[in-house]
Amino acid sequence: MKALHFGAGNIGRGFVGVLLNEAGYELVFADVAAPLIDALNAQETYTVHEVGAQPRDIEITGFSGVNSAEDTDGLLEQIKTADVITTAVGPTVLKIIAPTLAEGLKARAEVGGSKVAVMACENAINATDGLAESIRETYPEVDGIAVFANTAVDRIVPNQAPGQGLDVTVENYYEWAVESTPFGDDVPEIPGVTWVEDLAPYITRKLFTVNTGHAATAYFGYQAGISKISDALENSEVHAKVEAVLGETKALLVEKFGFEPEVQQAYVDKILTRFANPHLPDTVDRVGRAPLRKLSRNERFIGPAAELAERGMDASALVSAVAAILGFDVAEDAEAQELQSKLAAAKDDRAATDALVTELTGIDPAHPLFGSLNEVFGAR
Repeated sequence: MKALHFGAGNIGRGFVGVLLNEAGYELVFADVAAPLIDALNAQETYTVHEVGAQPRDIEITGFSGVNSAEDTDGLLEQIKTADVITTAVGPTVLKIIAPTLAEGLKARAEVGGSKVAVMACENAINATDGLAESIRETYPEVDGIAVFANTAVDRIVPNQAPGQGLDVTVENYYEWAVESTPFGDDVPEIPGVTWVEDLAPYITRKLFTVNTGHAATAYFGYQAGISKISDALENSEVHAKVEAVLGETKALLVEKFGFEPEVQQAYVDKILTRFANPHLPDTVDRVGRAPLRKLSRNERFIGPAAELAERGMDASALVSAVAAILGFDVAEDAEAQELQSKLAAAKDDRAATDALVTELTGIDPAHPLFGSLNEVFGAR
């Protein structure tokens, strides 16, 4: 069996690749980073270091790489012959790889290939659906050769120490939930996957708890002048702010999906314990990077805040987190600098501030959340 995975970065090698490897798949990583692909083709093994309460090292073998920028023919051949295709490239990159996937899947169909599972493992709701739609724009008949299944992925993979090469350090905990319905009775054999009939509650809970909480810790930590995520949660003020944010998303999840309040609270407590893991050298700069994306309409802050406001429920802690995002001014982060430029250009101009709120968050003036957002934007 062979798995083609788009994205040979730390998530690909340290999470998705590990589970596929342990399931018995030969791994082929596709990436545009030539040095990374060269290393994958030069080495026979790399090690994934799990850190936490029960640390262990996992040796990965049986892998190779294909340069998706330079070796189009080689990549198309891998698409034609893979048994599973996965991605961990970031939600915005899915549209970029879609045309190549469309070409490869069309060629697969033309040679009579079997249906292949395609799963986008991204921090976004229904990312696979978005990838499928992009592929259909080029190849409308793709559903005859591919089965698309949405996933929810959860594992903290921090910045890596210099000199590790292909080795990756990750936390012990992981969750990879995949909707089983698209596969019918032919569900792939991947023991590390949790197969669920309805993914929506799980992926939304993960996004609005893990992603929201992690990013909130980063922005409140940055606001407090703290550089390490675990140290930020040791700060009582930061901890209280993050708990308040997750209290609001908990209320939404209980209301929307019927989770038992105590079950969701236990999930929140477990998540906070994971973030506080002192063995993970994670920083507020890394976790908070790309603030413009994190401010967007369907992301981890505006998404739940908008739903709460629409229900007449409290979203003040989430709005406070948005205020902290607006103060995220990391010189090395291009999106952070773009955000600061936009805020500066709109400063003291009410019409410009109104327009900026809608531009960045997708919330228009008629929405019940708009007033609160406008207030924190205007305060910058």
